[in-house]
Amino acid sequence: MRTLTRMAAALAASAVAITLAACSDTSSASGDAASSGSGDAGSSDLSFTVADSVDLTGSDTYDAAKSAGTLRVGVKEDQPGLGYLDAITGERTGFDVDIARWIAAELGFSEDQIEFQTIPSANREQALVNGDIDYYVGTYSITDKRKEQIGFAGPYFITGQGLLVAADNTDITSEDDLAGKTVCSATGSTPLQNIQENFPDTKTVPFDTYSQCVDALKDGSVDAVTTDQAILIGYAAQEPDALKVVGEPFTEEKYGVGVPKDDAALRHFINKVFTDGGDTWQKVFDADLGSSGITVQQPAVDDYE
Repeated sequence: MRTLTRMAAALAASAVAITLAACSDTSSASGDAASSGSGDAGSSDLSFTVADSVDLTGSDTYDAAKSAGTLRVGVKEDQPGLGYLDAITGERTGFDVDIARWIAAELGFSEDQIEFQTIPSANREQALVNGDIDYYVGTYSITDKRKEQIGFAGPYFITGQGLLVAADNTDITSEDDLAGKTVCSATGSTPLQNIQENFPDTKTVPFDTYSQCVDALKDGSVDAVTTDQAILIGYAAQEPDALKVVGEPFTEEKYGVGVPKDDAALRHFINKVFTDGGDTWQKVFDADLGSSGITVQQPAVDDYE
């Protein structure tokens, strides 16, 4: 089934003229360059040099994508600053989206060869197992349980449960200041459960989505919003005059790139991209999340066998 799907994609791709960018084995990001992709594949003002000579042997995923002329990438679309789809323009933006675009360029795929697919969190492993996508980038925490089904490159970002407050709030600087406060998080989420179980003097308000929590924070209905700090940084970057992230993460989540479990070659390749591309990683972070005011460092990868 995967071969048939790839053949169909290859036939469709053959009708499209592909123009590769500058010839280089390493990619670069420029905050001054305009994105050259289509509306679906485009992102911020970052541009990545597409490699014209890729040394990747033993990856069935890469071989199939190269044959088809299309790279299928799973992402999210509802997280500002990380993975967001503008319903009007069709433009995808965010840190995770740009990480995905950077990897694609290093694999030798231009913007118009990327096929982004929105995959819900609950369906990520199955999409990789089924061969529906080639890799996934979208606040995907590395866990031993998930490694039973798929592989992970990275981590490319380490975060944890954090706190978002109003920009003029001086009462809450960390989780130590939550006693007597009202905190919002998503219904049934791990961050909400953590507050309820470990912060008994803190009132919690659940909503279906984090955007509803942010609206409640802005109208003064709650004192703080809590979830992964990376997600909160995205909201703060979107409205830096109204919102800010305070304190340090008080749990730990390591975000990785999900790949097919048996494709160690692809996993090692992506890990090398991260290890050798510190300057590019920093440019991506600065472009997408830098306005939040948070300073972070790129983590070392876990290039397991």
